[in-house]
Amino acid sequence: MSSAWLLPEHIADVLPARARHIESLRRGLLDAARGFGFELVIPPMLEHIESLLSGTGHALDLQTFKLVDQLSGRTLGLRADSTPQAARIDAHMLNRSGVVRLCYCGPVLHARPSGSGATREPLQFGAEIYGHEGLAADLEILDLMLECLRVAGIEDVVVDLADARIVRAVLAGVATGADRLEAVYAALAAKDTAELRSLAAGFPAATRQGLEALVGLYGDDAALAEAARRLPERAAIARALDELRRLAAHARQAHPRARVGFDLGDSSGYAYYSGARFAAYARGASDAIARGGRYDEIGAIFGRNRPAVGFGLDVKDLAMLSPMPSASEPIVAPRSDDVALRDAVRALRERGEIVVAALDEADVAPAPRALVPSAGRWVVAQR
Repeated sequence: MSSAWLLPEHIADVLPARARHIESLRRGLLDAARGFGFELVIPPMLEHIESLLSGTGHALDLQTFKLVDQLSGRTLGLRADSTPQAARIDAHMLNRSGVVRLCYCGPVLHARPSGSGATREPLQFGAEIYGHEGLAADLEILDLMLECLRVAGIEDVVVDLADARIVRAVLAGVATGADRLEAVYAALAAKDTAELRSLAAGFPAATRQGLEALVGLYGDDAALAEAARRLPERAAIARALDELRRLAAHARQAHPRARVGFDLGDSSGYAYYSGARFAAYARGASDAIARGGRYDEIGAIFGRNRPAVGFGLDVKDLAMLSPMPSASEPIVAPRSDDVALRDAVRALRERGEIVVAALDEADVAPAPRALVPSAGRWVVAQR
């Protein structure tokens, strides 16, 4: 029989030092987004299940905890991703006609962990632009993602670029079932050439050749030149390759320490993304620490099919890679009703100092600094 105080698997308390670090990061990320003009929203933890799973291709269904609302009898879900909520807010709560920049940071819950060491309660930070279909919005989101990593002290990153339109254009005009199409995308993601050949049997020759080429189209800028030579001559592919070049150039110019690569056959999230996709990797992380891209179809279910691009990350994961800030040494003050002492404590706290009013002698023992009377006023002294 398990102890009542044991937490569920992949759920953990965050203790003081780590909690302070995570909270410092959260504030820094939100301040960075605010500096770019993003407005903070705080969506609810639970919604009607139809709303939470809308616009995501129901990919989050297995990740979403479900419960019955005792008031209405309807099925509710605990959010596993805040992006659909932001899309709903843009479509129905704000309902603005122009460009909207939104950001958020809050816990999400996953019914299953995404990996062996992953938490089921990430602290998701995200930023999204609605209402602009041009590359400028993609460039801004990529720039903000890298700026957020810089704020966290992580600048030596690898940015992996891809574009959902490339695989779609290669498969354009192919008549096949949804199951077979899903298997093709899975084989591409696994870079399984043999499986891909088997699945593509009967496809037009240009499609078969394009799919096989995509398996090896990854690496540096040479992958883009090779793609232009080996993939079918289609307008969507040419446009995607051009925009990937511009995204890479911008990332390198704005963030010189970032290294940029490409994986044109990466088809993860194919049912969700509609254009450029990017992921950031850092030393010491087994998976991407931030992901983003364009997902123009997400608002359709809410009646406003607006262009959308954004990125997200888990602040808890980021804190594991970010340098831990040094903790401020607290100052101990005697517990007293002295007006001058109270004013001195208030002034120190306004400057960001930690001032602890001692409860007793044992409470003050570890503190290296103390407020002491000197020449008629209170001053900080080393103990």
